[in-house]
Amino acid sequence: MQIPLVDWLRAQDDETLATLLRLRPDLAVPPPADLTVLATRAGIRASVHRACDDLDTVTLAVLEALVVADADTAPAPLAEIRRLLGPDVPAAALDAALRALRERALVWEADDDGTLSLVPAAREVVPRHPGGLGRPAPGPVGSGALSELLASVEPDELRVLEALAAGPPIGRSRAGSDPTSPVGRLLARGLLLRVDPETVELPRQVGLALRGERPLGRIEVEPPDLATVDRGAEMVDGTAAGAALAALRQVEALIAFWGETPPPVLRSGGLGVRELRRAAREMDVDEPVAALLVEVAVAADLIGESDGVAPEWTPTTAADIWAAGGPEQRWALLARAWLELPRLPGLVGRRDDADRPIAALSEPLRRPLAVRDRRRVLAGLAELPPGTAIGAPEALSQLLAWRAPRRGGRLRDEVVGWTLAEATVLGVVALDAISGPGRALLNQPAEAVAALRAALPEPVGHVLLQADLTAIAPGPLVPELERDLDLMADVESAGGATVYRFTESSVRRALDAGRTATELRDLLSARSATPVPQALSYLVDDVARRHGRLRGGAAASFLRSDDEVLLSEVLAHPDSTVLELRRIAPTVVVSPLPLVELLDGLRAAGFSPAAEDAGGGVLDLRDRGRRIDPRRSRGARPAAPPEPAGAHLDAVVSRMRSGDALAGVRRSVSGSAMPANGSSATLATLQDAARARRTVWIGFVDGHGVAGERVLEPVNVGGGVVEGRDSVNGDIYRVPLHRITSIALVED
Repeated sequence: MQIPLVDWLRAQDDETLATLLRLRPDLAVPPPADLTVLATRAGIRASVHRACDDLDTVTLAVLEALVVADADTAPAPLAEIRRLLGPDVPAAALDAALRALRERALVWEADDDGTLSLVPAAREVVPRHPGGLGRPAPGPVGSGALSELLASVEPDELRVLEALAAGPPIGRSRAGSDPTSPVGRLLARGLLLRVDPETVELPRQVGLALRGERPLGRIEVEPPDLATVDRGAEMVDGTAAGAALAALRQVEALIAFWGETPPPVLRSGGLGVRELRRAAREMDVDEPVAALLVEVAVAADLIGESDGVAPEWTPTTAADIWAAGGPEQRWALLARAWLELPRLPGLVGRRDDADRPIAALSEPLRRPLAVRDRRRVLAGLAELPPGTAIGAPEALSQLLAWRAPRRGGRLRDEVVGWTLAEATVLGVVALDAISGPGRALLNQPAEAVAALRAALPEPVGHVLLQADLTAIAPGPLVPELERDLDLMADVESAGGATVYRFTESSVRRALDAGRTATELRDLLSARSATPVPQALSYLVDDVARRHGRLRGGAAASFLRSDDEVLLSEVLAHPDSTVLELRRIAPTVVVSPLPLVELLDGLRAAGFSPAAEDAGGGVLDLRDRGRRIDPRRSRGARPAAPPEPAGAHLDAVVSRMRSGDALAGVRRSVSGSAMPANGSSATLATLQDAARARRTVWIGFVDGHGVAGERVLEPVNVGGGVVEGRDSVNGDIYRVPLHRITSIALVED
């Protein structure tokens, strides 16, 4: 007798059921009431499709063999499956594939003789022509005359049959209407079937006979070789650390740039091509890298879409908190945001279905499965020893395609290349090998910060000043020196060694922030491993000599200077008319303009004013850029998709067992259940059951008015409450008597 799936599930132990729910988590949402519900869900087409996404090439070939053997309609012998798979699939590989199918409840033993049954929905998972074979045909082909028919075919007819036997079994031929053509002769003898006037199909029996000992064709049992190169863990981690620092510098530049000039949000959503190009120039990267960094910055909530009639992409206040952290913490936030990014930045610039270019930050980039595919690529690299790189991305694509042929869709191979390129930009991958920080990010996210800290070189506290007004930082700088250099110089190039350039505007920026010429000279002397070039000293002194001779304050604003001639020169300058200056004393001039606008206008006219506070000290009026509130909480993101916990799975299995037992009891007491018309009758029934150690079925209503039922062995009855042990899991439950709606004794 054929065993249905639900009965096979009932015969399995709890560990097997928990494994099924772990491999197919959709079956447990919401938790099934009993095993009948579980068996029904396990055969649903959408669930079967999801369950097959993780199967490798060999397991899918076994699934096709089961479909060819019609195991979805009647149990198929294991020997027939072996025959269909041919000599390429050894017994161990077949056993492993069947075990994977059983664990997912796609296949089960239908009888004691070892025949196998397949869920009917599996036929919709395999290709339209399983194994490249056509449909079975009646007539002479389906009888013992097939060998004689094949022996009589002519060479030109055999070529047609062999071409269709190699798959697919469907061919198009206009010569089929000619009875003297090879196709016409094959149709006349039933070796081909007509589908329509121009299409023919090779019957399954003919295809199996022509393929000989390999009925399903050649099956690749072993995964493709993955050629590797040993780069050395130290070199990989060092290169990754340099890439991570460069990425941080580029994101900082993006935040500063968009803080001053936020780009508009397109009406269709996203970022315009021109704005992306401008951001790429500002970060000194190409456009694909700029698109990646923009996507990651938005995903990390460092940049967001502002409110208003004309929304703009504006840095958030979280960007300031991020900038105050160390490089390890800042990198970890960006790397996690990229790893969990449900989008494909590699699609930026491509054409959508309407032949329109896909913009960065736009909706067409959203791909919910991008996180899963990104993790698969990194996991493939993480299987290799530290410092070991793949020979070519194509080899990794082939390996992943063998492991899960159904995953990835038409962009499967491109996603591998995009993931490797993006991971290289962020330092997760370097030299085609996963870095130490990248491995920690994937497997132990809490250790990612420490892993990058170990990969970074020790911070240095000095620079090398050059005669061409540049300073070379031979490695990452200590935080205070880095802040000082960012204030008084501009980054010219970043990498393992960062080059800073001193200019008149950068030195003035430091003076505007309140530094004096003496402080700048002392800083350069103390922090330089080489003598301070004379040209740099002259630059600092020259800018400082002109800086602050004019003093501005808020009146709306005012200018003061001990040099009356200088104020007269300002008033006489042609560009001063727009500043609306008015002299109120020999050394004081006022303006209705805000102080920032007044000072900017004077600088544009060639003067070097400085702002002062109420005490006469230099006031830093540098623009910090626009900011908006972050869109979401800065709480930690989950490092990986949540998986059902063991305790949760055990609870679901226990509930299904209880529900199954309850369903059986319900069927047995359906005709004998009595309404609990009075508490005295209910009390008497429960007391009798407790004395006789009988099991009772009770229906009740809980405190929320929800109806329920339970099978109990009463232990104690009194005080308006029955206390009993659950007949399935052995737990003790207490049910108030007044909430019991029906009751029945369970027959042994």
